[in-house]
Amino acid sequence: MKTIRALLLLCLVSLFFLQFGCKKPYDGSYVDPITLYEKVKGEWKLNDISQVDETAKVAGISPDEISLFSQFGFENLTLSLQVDEKNNPTTYSVSGDAPELFPNSGYWDLSASFPAANGTAPVINLYSDQAKTDLQAQLSVVSVPGAKTEMELKLTRKSGGVAFVSYNYKLTNVQ
Repeated sequence: MKTIRALLLLCLVSLFFLQFGCKKPYDGSYVDPITLYEKVKGEWKLNDISQVDETAKVAGISPDEISLFSQFGFENLTLSLQVDEKNNPTTYSVSGDAPELFPNSGYWDLSASFPAANGTAPVINLYSDQAKTDLQAQLSVVSVPGAKTEMELKLTRKSGGVAFVSYNYKLTNVQ
């Protein structure tokens, strides 16, 4: 009787493992990972722009930052970052009446497709040619859009490798 119970228990345990232990869980279909291109593409309207005097900031001189938004026609500035059907960057354009701080049209890409593990900000590289060999300007992505449809960019001007002025753009996605 003990032998029959032991065999029955062994059969039940074996059936349990065969039923539940060997099934591969369904994890869904493969999809491409979300890149930074998917987050920064589209039409962006300027909400605010500030000019930072980097030299004054380092020296502790006030004021070191002023808002330019209500001046020089920045109120109607929009930035369009276009991608193809596979979310590869193509062209960009700037529209509005604001002064040109970087070229108003051309080609673009990011310094990295994914966020950096060390926390460094990705950079939008702006080119004049489709082959992306003639770098015109670089915009640091200070704040990557995510749950909020807002993005912050920073354009820094340097002389001899030393930053002397920067422009901080605060943008909202209009799509």
